[in-house]
Amino acid sequence: MALEIERKFLVCDTTFEALAYDRMELAQGYLSTDPDATVRVRICGDKAWMTVKSRNVGAVRNEWEYPIPVEDARRMLEACCGRRRLEKTRYLVDAGDGLKWEVDVFHGRHSGLTVAEIELPDPQTPFALPSFIGREVTGDPQYYNSALCSD
Repeated sequence: MALEIERKFLVCDTTFEALAYDRMELAQGYLSTDPDATVRVRICGDKAWMTVKSRNVGAVRNEWEYPIPVEDARRMLEACCGRRRLEKTRYLVDAGDGLKWEVDVFHGRHSGLTVAEIELPDPQTPFALPSFIGREVTGDPQYYNSALCSD
């Protein structure tokens, strides 16, 4: 079992684009949006994963992630996910000290929403907030990807 410790923030400008060292297109959908056990399928290029996450306790939750065949993931997205799908562009920005910001620019019905996340080794790990970071939304269910798929 892996523990995910993640802080989430709204993004207030596009300066992250110039700072990014990588960018990727993601398609994902949810087989379950139950907060106690979300089940996500994600495709990025020629790779795919199934991820199960437990309920958040602040910035911490359990996470299990497994690679799956891309064709299986495509079929799951088509057959099972319906409107519970998201498409986004993810930018990776160096946060220093071996940490990175993942900045997600959402497309489709969530166009205009941009959220940044930083995964930490410990909830008390200090990190700097770059200028593009706005209000913190860690623990706000309105900004969970699974909730965005449920409306």
